[in-house]
Amino acid sequence: MHALRQLSPFLWEIPKTFRKDMRVPARIYASAEMLGHILQDRSLEQLLNVTTLPGIVQYALAMPDIHEGYGFPVGGVAAFDTESGIISPGGIGYDINCGVRLLRSTLSRAEVQGHLAQLGKAIFNRVPSGVGKGGLYTFRDKEIDRVLLDGAKRIIELGYGSHNDSENTESGGKLDTADPACVSPQAKSRGSDQLGTLGAGNHFVEVEFISAIYDNTEADRLGLQKEQVCVMVHTGSRGLGHQVATDAIRTMNRAMPRFGFSLPDRELACAPFNSPEGQACMNAMSAAANFAWANRQLVTWEIREAWKKIFGTSETLDLVYDIAHNIAKLEPYDVNSARKMLLVHRKGATRAFPGQPVLIPGSMGTGSWLLKGHPGSVAASFGSSCHGAGRSMSRTMSRKLTRIPELLEELAAQGIVVNAGSQAGLSEEAPSAYKNVDEVVNVIDVCGIAKKVARLRPLAVIKG
Repeated sequence: MHALRQLSPFLWEIPKTFRKDMRVPARIYASAEMLGHILQDRSLEQLLNVTTLPGIVQYALAMPDIHEGYGFPVGGVAAFDTESGIISPGGIGYDINCGVRLLRSTLSRAEVQGHLAQLGKAIFNRVPSGVGKGGLYTFRDKEIDRVLLDGAKRIIELGYGSHNDSENTESGGKLDTADPACVSPQAKSRGSDQLGTLGAGNHFVEVEFISAIYDNTEADRLGLQKEQVCVMVHTGSRGLGHQVATDAIRTMNRAMPRFGFSLPDRELACAPFNSPEGQACMNAMSAAANFAWANRQLVTWEIREAWKKIFGTSETLDLVYDIAHNIAKLEPYDVNSARKMLLVHRKGATRAFPGQPVLIPGSMGTGSWLLKGHPGSVAASFGSSCHGAGRSMSRTMSRKLTRIPELLEELAAQGIVVNAGSQAGLSEEAPSAYKNVDEVVNVIDVCGIAKKVARLRPLAVIKG
């Protein structure tokens, strides 16, 4: 705590003089109360380690949902010069392009309330979920390469969506830096039957309703109103993305001695962005990101089919927006009065460009947020926001402390229908294991990174 300088009510800085190996300061978006919790794990130490990486620009950033991760903290943001900087798999994450999409219905909470049990079961039966669980579709060889190259657009071409879906997806659901040839056969094999699946852990489908509107103009623009029912999807690149990250870390650990880097943590294994290893990592990571967008697109089609089964074929679920976290992207910024292309790592953080929808899922049973990126986000945070509530308790501790009957009773008392394939998975994701999402979002709002548009509350939860 003694090293922290308070720059504003919710912004703190550790100067680069704190450690001799720091190249830039570390900045943390948080309330004073949040800092006490943040200091209980290694997340700030990990953030300081990020400041030592070659080519880092301006500062390393922590969002208010920060907690300990692999290499970078979850909730960490860092931008690197593409000429002198690096790319680090630990700054992207194992679940590459784990992300969130929000679908809007034409129905109100009152119209859906009596169908929740049926609807939850229909979605649970339609969307395969669980650790390593495969789906109804298999993509191999040239077919999976097309998905890795074109992302959600390929799934839409196959008839599982519309042009409006790609229009309302970050980057159109496709990164042009993808190269399927850089993805290992083992990764492709793991992903061959996992498109259209949810996975486990913190991944979910939630039927929600809009409980409050904070920006009527933006809500109208997005076709949203109070009491309207929406569906939120949270999943990523599944086993394929995990394997891509594993392969990249293994490659970089072998190559590190050649680069002459001195790192405080081997989990920060990295390569110069312009090196063969760095380019291969970027190309493979981009392909995995495309796979994740394709996955969410196919999951969306499955949800729409379940929705029609309950409410009829005339009812629709239109995509409001799809946003990525756990990703590295090439983006232009003004640095020292010059326009430069930077590689922005967002590890458990999400894009918050001016005017863009920002989706912040909360913990199971609490609620989620829709925000709008603020113009100040570009200078403040490389156009980045938090990505969720953030864990306050490890999965192991949550399993020990959570009693499933009491959790289900608590959710039922709130009128929330739960469908889950694993009681252990439910206990890991109990609301008590997460920070207060409202407090996290308030920091982002007050700091001018993204402004509140609407709050959503859950009606039905579907988990692996």
